[in-house]
Amino acid sequence: MAAQQSKPAFWQSLAAGGAAGTIVDLTFFPIDTIKTRLQSAQGFVHAGGFKGMYKGVGSVVVGSAPGAAIFFSTYEAMKQNLPLSPALAPVNHMISASVAEVAACLVRVPTEVVKTRMQTLAYGATGQSSYSAAKLILLAEGLRGFYQGFGTTIMREIPFTSLQFPLYEFLKLRLSSYLGRRPLRAHEAAVCGSVAGGFAAAVTTPLDVLKTRVMLDIRDPSKAASISLHSRLRSIYTTEGVGALFAGVVPRTLWISAGGAVFLGAYEWVVIRLQRQSINQ
Repeated sequence: MAAQQSKPAFWQSLAAGGAAGTIVDLTFFPIDTIKTRLQSAQGFVHAGGFKGMYKGVGSVVVGSAPGAAIFFSTYEAMKQNLPLSPALAPVNHMISASVAEVAACLVRVPTEVVKTRMQTLAYGATGQSSYSAAKLILLAEGLRGFYQGFGTTIMREIPFTSLQFPLYEFLKLRLSSYLGRRPLRAHEAAVCGSVAGGFAAAVTTPLDVLKTRVMLDIRDPSKAASISLHSRLRSIYTTEGVGALFAGVVPRTLWISAGGAVFLGAYEWVVIRLQRQSINQ
């Protein structure tokens, strides 16, 4: 049974990932809003302050489950099938998590663009709901507008997951060895997820700031020259200082640390329950 539980089936990863992603994104949405407003160019107060903390939550309801489901099903499939020796387990986890993030971002980025602009009141009175904001994006920028910041998001997510998941798997392995049993209980996996997520979040905050600024740039691309990521990064550093590159680091770290505990803990819990149900049938 333990061997079966350590390798969830594709559909179990799909269901568990979808459930875990939705739970986390809805639970910690206000912290994400604070983080996004702190990172915006107009500043926290002008971006909304502490008002409307659930602005943009509609896009999360639509995108969380499929995005997380795609990530975990891809991650588990890659992790189990890559032709690498056990000695290269960290490399396996890095490659698997990176490929899974790229796949998930195909769904996650459009909802992230809508959510980010709603959180910072980018459309004012004309964008009162996620649906109305999505229509404004489609009208002004076309389908490409929903993928603004896709490359920057990948730049953030690959380093993030390359840190988070190898560390998560390592901590789980060490804790299992210490406790003398596998698999870990959900709350034990949650602790590992919290530590791994918090560390990765703090280190990759500058990339998250860059991603937020790109997604909040609502200038008409046909009338304004695009700004390179290097130029944008240099502009933030020279005009706002190095502190701006770590804007929102505390709420981001707290959010992902707590979210990582719930996300990965809930994922492990759902997987275990689904596997036990399959075994008993």
